[in-house]
Amino acid sequence: MARTTGIDFHPAKHIDFKPPSKIYSMSDILLKKSPISDFAVSEPFQLFTPEAIACMREEIFKPEVMNNFQYSSNLAQCQLRGYAAKAAPFLYDTWKHPETLAIISKIAGIDLVPEMDFEIAHINLSSNPGAQKGEDLAAIRDRQLFEEDEGIAGCPWEDDKPIVDWHTDAYPFGRYIEHQALRAFGSTERITSVTSFRPKQASFPDDTVLTTVRPISDLSELYLQFSEYRLQMLEERIRQQLHLLRDTERGHRKFDTVAMKGFLSEQEVFLCHMNKQLVPDQFVKKGEIDDSHLFSDFSSSSKKRRLAEA
Repeated sequence: MARTTGIDFHPAKHIDFKPPSKIYSMSDILLKKSPISDFAVSEPFQLFTPEAIACMREEIFKPEVMNNFQYSSNLAQCQLRGYAAKAAPFLYDTWKHPETLAIISKIAGIDLVPEMDFEIAHINLSSNPGAQKGEDLAAIRDRQLFEEDEGIAGCPWEDDKPIVDWHTDAYPFGRYIEHQALRAFGSTERITSVTSFRPKQASFPDDTVLTTVRPISDLSELYLQFSEYRLQMLEERIRQQLHLLRDTERGHRKFDTVAMKGFLSEQEVFLCHMNKQLVPDQFVKKGEIDDSHLFSDFSSSSKKRRLAEA
């Protein structure tokens, strides 16, 4: 892979980790624990040096990336996906490095790996020309004055113009919290980089759904990588089960029929879920994401409210 920045990722040089001041569990924010972890969110923390961020920025704005890996949908106008392994070696190496993964895993309280290469450093882009920036600031001031006059100061309203509208994530981390990506009001630019993770251990549940990513992906590549890691998980699970069976035989113990049927039932569910995610290409509408991934009607009702107020 050609290195346009001329710089390789070195953790000693490019990681500048400052731990978050607090880590919140799902119970802390009054939500049910997920099947794999009670981790919900942490306070902001620094992970990389300014030089590392500059290298990442240079890679994502390369013409090769902007011209060949850009997507849009009804949830977001400008996203870059699936480019890291092909066109952003610094970014790719950063998120695959053991030291980076060790930090992320420690915060999450579980060993994590990137979901798949296609989801390394997914980018949401928002730009604000100077005139729009001024309009935003004026709108903020007007809204604040109105709220103060009406006695409703402090009510949330930042979701009027999100970069990414209400959604749940496709992958095990982030999947159980509905959220938006908001614009940076009064600023000319906001770039968010999202790398999705899954548990490293094959024995953990994997409830990945592709609802929100199918319409904004190269389906052939997405399906290939999804199928590959899921089959690797199944392969590892079968190996572990074979090990248990051989130990049973060597130990002259009775075959556990109930346990084996339970194992087989779990793998049937695993394969059925996997099969359901592989929607035939002709039924996937590019850029169109429906509301089936949401856990509540809050998002759609808030959209309706905004439309009524417009």
